[in-house]
Amino acid sequence: GIPMGLTHIDGIVSAPPSIEPIFFKFQWEHIFTKEMVIVVFTFLFVDMFDTIGTLVGVTTKAGMVTKEGKIPHLKQAFLVDAVGTTVGAMLGTSTITTFVESASGVGEGGRSGLTAFVTAVCFLLALFLAPFFLAVPGAATAPVLILVGLMMMSSIKKVDLTEYSEAIPAFICIIFMPLAYSISDGIVLGMISYVLINLLCGNYKKLTPAMYILSVIFVFKFFM
Repeated sequence: GIPMGLTHIDGIVSAPPSIEPIFFKFQWEHIFTKEMVIVVFTFLFVDMFDTIGTLVGVTTKAGMVTKEGKIPHLKQAFLVDAVGTTVGAMLGTSTITTFVESASGVGEGGRSGLTAFVTAVCFLLALFLAPFFLAVPGAATAPVLILVGLMMMSSIKKVDLTEYSEAIPAFICIIFMPLAYSISDGIVLGMISYVLINLLCGNYKKLTPAMYILSVIFVFKFFM
């Protein structure tokens, strides 16, 4: 981009901006209002299902999922995500959560906490090298995300495509993630369709009370 004049480097090193204007700037007067409760629950489900989708995709690619379909140390992963979300709110930043880009590190062989630690150090350095990193256009990082998506698509082979009550919800889940630009929306629509299709097919034993409750909540969230 530099030879073509599309990318400009306005510097290399700079001091991070002050967080004083947003640090601990809570608005307590709105905490118990109906609007705030709706916002809190909305972000709860968005954050939770984004995290679930990312953890399932990344751990599956890393080969960490057990034969029973369980993810080891899932509680600790959610605890870290919850702490990050809370600290991020205190600092006045957007929600700190897990990102699907983590699959790129897994694709290169990362399996331990060392990968995450090195990434954290690089992010810390980026605070002081912001002008340099901001010069990198989105088009330069897009191919990495395409490869991440390709790696995560490899899990489709585990879906029983001959069983329509399994295949159709999986397809809806996969296709709506990029269309809605949201992992959580894709999971939500996949769950709603899974419950609805299995109800119509009479597969009641495959459904749990939690699925019914969540599906009703999601229907109200999307259509009410």
